[in-house]
Amino acid sequence: MSEVIVGILGFLCIIAIVVTLFKSKTLPSIAFVVFPFLLALILVIGGYYSMGNVGALIKSGFGSTAPTAALFVFSVLFFGIMTDAGMFDVIISRLMKLVGSSVIGVTVMTTVIALIGHLDGGGASTFCIVVPAMLPVYKKMHMRSTTLLRVSVLAMGVLNLMPWSGPTARAATVLGIEAGELWGTLLPIQAFGIVLCLAHAVLAGWQEQKRGAGLNGKLAQLEGGAILDDAAQAVHNELARPRLFVFNVLLTVAVIALLIWDEFPSYVPFMLGVAAAVLVNYGFDSKMHKKIINLHAGPALMMCSTLMGAAVLMGVLVKSVTVNDVEVASVVTCMSNLIKMILPDFLGRHLPLVIGVLSVPLALAFDTDSYFYGMLPVMIGIGEGFGIAALPIAVAMVVCRNCATFISPMVPATLLGVGLADVDIKDHIKNSFLYVWGFSILCMIFAVILGIMPL
Repeated sequence: MSEVIVGILGFLCIIAIVVTLFKSKTLPSIAFVVFPFLLALILVIGGYYSMGNVGALIKSGFGSTAPTAALFVFSVLFFGIMTDAGMFDVIISRLMKLVGSSVIGVTVMTTVIALIGHLDGGGASTFCIVVPAMLPVYKKMHMRSTTLLRVSVLAMGVLNLMPWSGPTARAATVLGIEAGELWGTLLPIQAFGIVLCLAHAVLAGWQEQKRGAGLNGKLAQLEGGAILDDAAQAVHNELARPRLFVFNVLLTVAVIALLIWDEFPSYVPFMLGVAAAVLVNYGFDSKMHKKIINLHAGPALMMCSTLMGAAVLMGVLVKSVTVNDVEVASVVTCMSNLIKMILPDFLGRHLPLVIGVLSVPLALAFDTDSYFYGMLPVMIGIGEGFGIAALPIAVAMVVCRNCATFISPMVPATLLGVGLADVDIKDHIKNSFLYVWGFSILCMIFAVILGIMPL
């Protein structure tokens, strides 16, 4: 089986997954398993892989997603315990006093928290900071969780241009320059992006306000406040620990500080946090500990199944195997080579712009590693044939793709974010895709105006 056929099959697999999820035909965990495995079987029948190769690919995929699964389980438990103990009740009341009844104030505050939280470049940790803190506020204000995610991911995409972030570091490696040097080129675009994401936050707040969100808005009058029934109120009162508010805040700060310190795998701070939170808030009582964990088992299990499914997707599409000391091209590599083959010459002369326009759709099909280590060298090679320097191509790929990083199902942190917000990934993509695409094109136009990217 030729690499061209493999590339075509890869794109058909991605299209099948996206269409199935958008039409709500099944859960992401099922789609991520079924379609890649069907693709793998076709490749085995065609002689491209053996069954042993497929097993090795899937096993390799679990190496990419297992840490995120562990992070999700313990982050859900940790923030669930903090909610049960009443820490967020106090924080929310103070946030509400700060923003008052301003829906726009909530969206702008979300953007600021996401910008600050993403300074470490970690998508998963940023979602763990932003979503649990702001989701209760959004619910109280009758605002959509999808808006919370959209506002967050745009801010995170802008901050993802920092030199210690993955995309910038990967692109600099391919270019053979220091990440700081590449960031110096990107800095004006990043500054523009920060202004743009703050403006988007105002727009998002205005949209929510227009549909009736707010403490005293139309939705509040129609739906009423968030009222707990007697049973739920009794559970809430039983688990609340208002006297331990200061301890819980300090514990949360300590967990986030360990995440930023980055000396441990990202799931370790949450493991330690869960243990400390349970023991201090609820003492040495195994029955109570079991009750608390069971309260949050449903969301954790659902998200873990999605991440385990994503492991199959990542393994079959992104990973590669070596046969007789020769590396067999991965499906994603075949997909990128196919793009190289079919790209018309007249578009090749404007390659940076073409890449900029297509980066957001392509982000849905390529993970970060395959995009930069697989596609970027291919695009640079194509550009050389048309006399285009490597730097503008890299800028286009970094800037425009970064905007879409956290709407891509190929990025494990995206799955974490939608799980924490209790949003279907299809709804997240539907709500964010056109905004993210427009955002990336505006950043590209600004780069052209500055002369960083050629026409």
